[in-house]
Amino acid sequence: MTAGIIAPERLALGLVGVTKTYDGTPPVRALVDVDLSIADGELVTIVGPSGSGKSTLLHIMGTLDRATSGTVTVAGVDIATQPDKNLAAIRSRHIGFVFQQFFLLAGETAIDNVADGLLYTGTSLSHRREHARASLDRVGLAHRSSHLATKLSGGERQRVAIARALIGSPSIVLADEPTGNLDSKTGVVIVDLLLSLNAEGTTIVVITHDRDLAQRFPRQVSILDGRIESDVADSR
Repeated sequence: MTAGIIAPERLALGLVGVTKTYDGTPPVRALVDVDLSIADGELVTIVGPSGSGKSTLLHIMGTLDRATSGTVTVAGVDIATQPDKNLAAIRSRHIGFVFQQFFLLAGETAIDNVADGLLYTGTSLSHRREHARASLDRVGLAHRSSHLATKLSGGERQRVAIARALIGSPSIVLADEPTGNLDSKTGVVIVDLLLSLNAEGTTIVVITHDRDLAQRFPRQVSILDGRIESDVADSR
């Protein structure tokens, strides 16, 4: 069935008439008139081929980029009205990011890589590490907290990246191809982890080109040439 209307008080992310155009000759429209609403606690995948606009959509939902036109709301806040410093605060309070490349510091331990997620919050190192330890425990890696990133497997590094995304207790996690650098068996472990985190109440949006992966999620939004092609939710 098609995803239904979401009450404003339950809206985690909302896009109305969003278009993103990049300057050039000719200009490139990466997103065209996108309407998308995601409720608190939803588990959604946005699926499309390379160049379809899905990463641009993630950047706009995550306030890393601004729409050329249209309205974007995060946790009830209209992004277009906010200066950059306010957007940084919204990201730190409400949004966690997980990327395909992990982006861990090779010379740091797992716990310090996770603790870096609170680096600009003014939290002391001891408290950052305390929160990092709890976050690593959530993803089943407390026993690897003292290991350097270079000594972890690909699946463990992705779990560290997820723990870092969770450390600030964000209401929304945006994951861009989180299984893209992993073998299929490890990818299943990461998807199972995302499903369990969602069961705990975290809103999760996964960007992927893998339609088989997308089928594991209860709502699949398909994007092509910058437009929403379909938006289907099952009854699970």
